[in-house]
Formats: sequence, C-alpha cells, structure tokens
Amino acid sequence: MKIAVVAANGKAGQLIVKEAVERGLDVTAIVRSANKTVAQNVLVKDTFDLTADDLRGFDVVVDALGAWGPNASDIYKATEHLTAVLKGTDTRLIVVGGAGSLYVDDTHTKTVLDMAVGFPEEAMAVVKAHAHALAGLREVRDVKWTYVSPAAEFEADGARTGEYQIGGDQMLLNAEGKSVISYADYAIAVVDEAESGAHVQQRISVVSK
Repeated sequence: MKIAVVAANGKAGQLIVKEAVERGLDVTAIVRSANKTVAQNVLVKDTFDLTADDLRGFDVVVDALGAWGPNASDIYKATEHLTAVLKGTDTRLIVVGGAGSLYVDDTHTKTVLDMAVGFPEEAMAVVKAHAHALAGLREVRDVKWTYVSPAAEFEADGARTGEYQIGGDQMLLNAEGKSVISYADYAIAVVDEAESGAHVQQRISVVSK
C-alpha cells in the first residue's frame, strides 16, 4: 500500500508516518521544508501546489494539515484543494479532523462547539475551520473521503497504548468517563482506516479505552 501524508512535519503527521512505516507500508511525506519524518520517500511541496500528477498512484492520501489563529482557514482550504485534486480517482482521502462538530447528546442537537464557553478566539477559529472542512466533505460524492475526529482532549505527548474505541458523529467517552486520546493512538486509528477502507464517505471518531 502506498500512502502520502500531507503536512507530514506536524505533530500528528509525523506520528502517522511513523505508524505507517513501522507496518511496512510505502510512505511518502509531503512537506514544505526539510523532512522531519521517518518516511522512505519525500516530496517537498506546498499543500496548495499539489496536483493530480503529484498524487497519482497513491492508495491513500492523509490530510494532516494544521493551522492556527488567522491562518485557521487553511484547514478547510487544504481539504477543499485535495478533494478537487482527487475527484473521480480511486485514491482515498483521510482527513485529520477536529472534535468540535461531534454531538454531545443522543438527539444530535448540540455539538462540542455549541457547548464551548470561554474558548480563546484563536482556538475557536481552529474549531470552526475543522467543522467547515467536514461540512464541505459531506457534499462531496466523487471522492472516497474519511474524516477522523479525535476526542475532545487531544494529547500531543500522550502515551501510545495501542488501543482505542471507534464511534461516529457522537462524542464517545472512555472507561473513566473522559473524551481523550493521544496523538500516538490516534495515528494507529488513522493507519488502521487507511489499511481497511472501512468508512468511506463517513466521519468517524476515536477515543481511548
């Protein structure tokens, strides 16, 4: 299996690359600057400059682009660009998503974003950008996309336990009643989805056990 990880130098991207390489997959890191990953192959190119030729031949492309504050809109703009490039192909697109659009009630009327009070403006911009990306994907019919939401608490330096639970549009809680997952366990979930292709044109969510 051939996988490309876009924005592979980010915290999530590096761990997704590492997980995929350790499983023996053929991984290409797509980065804007010097490669910081363990990928066997590297393409130095800005996300928004990627073309159909650049991504031809990959089984899966992972959109791991993150942004902050005034640049938060790059999150959904990157997803829009990649869906445009991959439209009509068999290459699957897996998007590293956000938790803000997860529902917090059984009636699916309130989301994490709806309940957010006192969030810094810069953080709110990121949450809204992720939600925008998902809303856009839900309108796409000619790309084999999957959007993977982490838990509400996404721990960059959390331990790799090797275990996680998978859900859908509603926020899950672990055995301790918390919505939390480490970047390392999230990377496992992303690569599992890359290998299985079990949730095409769906949003899934993951939480620790």
